[in-house]
Amino acid sequence: MHDNGVDLSSLMDQTKATRPGRAVQRVNVDFPVDLLRDIDQEARRLGVTRQAFIKVRLADALAKTAS
Repeated sequence: MHDNGVDLSSLMDQTKATRPGRAVQRVNVDFPVDLLRDIDQEARRLGVTRQAFIKVRLADALAKTAS
């Protein structure tokens, strides 16, 4: 069915799905209001959430420093 392009999502139970090697730990970060306003503006422009924007930008910055 998958090879024929059938959507199989209704057949899967994703309530306990995990991503191996991707454990999550919550953190709290304080941002200056003006920086947060800029983050929100850029996140809206890209059509992503604030959290997604911050994670992607941090990952990009770390990847640049590692190379």
